[in-house]
Amino acid sequence: MADAITLSFPDGSERQYDAGTTGRDVAESISKSLSKKSVAIAIDGVLQDLTDPITNGAVEIITRTDDRALELIRHDAAHVMAEAVQELYPGTQVTIGPVIENGFFYDFAKDTPFTPEDLPKIEKKMREIIARNDKFTKEIWSREEAKRVFKEKGEDYKIELIDAIPGDEDLKIYFQGDWFDLCRGPHMASTGQIGNAFKLMKVAGAYWRGDSENEMLTRIYGTAWADQKQLDAHLHMIEEAEKRDHRKLGREMDLFHFQEEGPGVVFWHAKGWRMFQTLVNYMRRRLDEHGYDEVNAPQILDKALWETSGHWGWYRENMFATQTEDDRVFAIKPMNCPGHVQIFKHGLKSYRELPIKMAEFGNVHRYEPSGALHGLMRVRGFTQDDAHVFCTEEQMTAECLRINDLILSTYADFGFEEITVKLSTRPEKRVGSDESWDRAEEIMTKVLQTIEENSEGKIKTGILEGEGAFYGPKFEYTLRDAIGREWQCGTTQVDFNLPERFGAFYIDSDSEKRQPVMIHRAICGSMERFLGILIESFAGHMPLWFAPLQVVVATITSEAEEYALEVAKELKAAGLHVDADFRNEKINYKVREHSVTKVPVIIVCGRREAEERTVNIRRLGSRDQTPMSLEEAVSSLKLEATPPDLLRKMAD
Repeated sequence: MADAITLSFPDGSERQYDAGTTGRDVAESISKSLSKKSVAIAIDGVLQDLTDPITNGAVEIITRTDDRALELIRHDAAHVMAEAVQELYPGTQVTIGPVIENGFFYDFAKDTPFTPEDLPKIEKKMREIIARNDKFTKEIWSREEAKRVFKEKGEDYKIELIDAIPGDEDLKIYFQGDWFDLCRGPHMASTGQIGNAFKLMKVAGAYWRGDSENEMLTRIYGTAWADQKQLDAHLHMIEEAEKRDHRKLGREMDLFHFQEEGPGVVFWHAKGWRMFQTLVNYMRRRLDEHGYDEVNAPQILDKALWETSGHWGWYRENMFATQTEDDRVFAIKPMNCPGHVQIFKHGLKSYRELPIKMAEFGNVHRYEPSGALHGLMRVRGFTQDDAHVFCTEEQMTAECLRINDLILSTYADFGFEEITVKLSTRPEKRVGSDESWDRAEEIMTKVLQTIEENSEGKIKTGILEGEGAFYGPKFEYTLRDAIGREWQCGTTQVDFNLPERFGAFYIDSDSEKRQPVMIHRAICGSMERFLGILIESFAGHMPLWFAPLQVVVATITSEAEEYALEVAKELKAAGLHVDADFRNEKINYKVREHSVTKVPVIIVCGRREAEERTVNIRRLGSRDQTPMSLEEAVSSLKLEATPPDLLRKMAD
């Protein structure tokens, strides 16, 4: 076959086709029904339009039910939204409209910004366009032609985008019916393949190109899914997330607040700080179990140290710095690593002492843009549960596995069982030799395989190409919360570079100087953020051992006050955090009020309970009351309020 191309298929078979064959032709050669279902084609894993001529490679026909089609559905929905907007509001300029997690957005330039009240009208027009089932077609234009056409349309932003496209790239224009836009593609075959499982979510302001010096545009966000069931599930999750918002619960539970005079830093209230310290104390005990020594490095250091570490060059824009009267420049630490290397270097270290494990609950500061700040989840000042393991290269595998065990058992203690561990490999911009990166990635790949094998399929694993730190590859631990959201928290990062930069060494068995491997390790990551995740995952219904206020003793009548005081005293003696409520209010009012603040246990005491020395226990979220003797209640609640790590010790 002259000028033939050879395609390999997922079943291992190979076929030859004429040069110029399109993805649509390949789908039709397999079956007419497959051709009707197909929305795109993948060559060597790269999605492209069905109408594109294809070349040699591994081919996959992408149907609408394929997970990879979801990005196309969202991409096409964004284009349809832009067409709907311009049909409804002539003169509106379309700028950029990418796919994002769970959906899409488009930024528009309009004299009068859009409001939420405009969204139903735009949605309705989108459904009309989808129903027309216009085909997506692609044309390649010259830059001169494209700029002329968009200038005639009054699309000034498109001209700026065209100028930013590299000269060696084709300028692609995608049509859907008569409407068109500048786009890299690919797209599905027609607008009808988008379906109707979409919803416009909100409007927001957005600066052109994200620069506050530029014009303010209006951004419309939408979400799109393969079917109505997925859309409904997503909308339900959003509804649940709003109910669980840690900022809202933080106010109701009186845990913390934020204010303008301290942007991005937390004002902890007594209950919130108690919860924070409960988390820290739990982590301290776990670290002690695993042989870590807690240290504390200075909060502010000369910039020379950060220059040596590489952070000044790589991370300067995120650091808070100041210059003193003697012209020295200091920076508040954004991480603990350089300080821990200095502690390691202080005094001669022998191979017999390795591994040396240093941990610090280090208070660090990083500049985050104001628009990125989000309660406890994104702050400028936070506490890292940071640790560094200095070891030999031979010890590295075992230490990574020990860290993995500690991370997974910690998450399990907080009820997180669905965990994903991914290996992030070398980024394009990095320090260190290719040889050291090869060595580190080889070891960590084997560790990842062991993690997967030891979990017996319970832990998902994967590779994140090019997502490693600038100084070394890393494991990223992602956990799934109670409503299915994923949070990346823990990390394990192997670093051959920082010890080399600082000249750290130990004396080996031959009395020679050797450079240690430095393993950076975090479990919670940011303690503040982890606490926010816990509040939302538990919806404020914290397990008794972790609740900031564990029990409220509430009286039905003033005659029970003396006995209620005794109950509270015994519970406090057993180590529980207890308040007493003797207000002259009805018991149902008291129960409702303490339920709003998410107190896990309310003990109700009346005249009869005082006479019989019993209590009635009412749990958060339940209307039932459980009667029991005071002695039994104290014993039971004391056991329940014991942290899981201490319960394990008791069992041993």
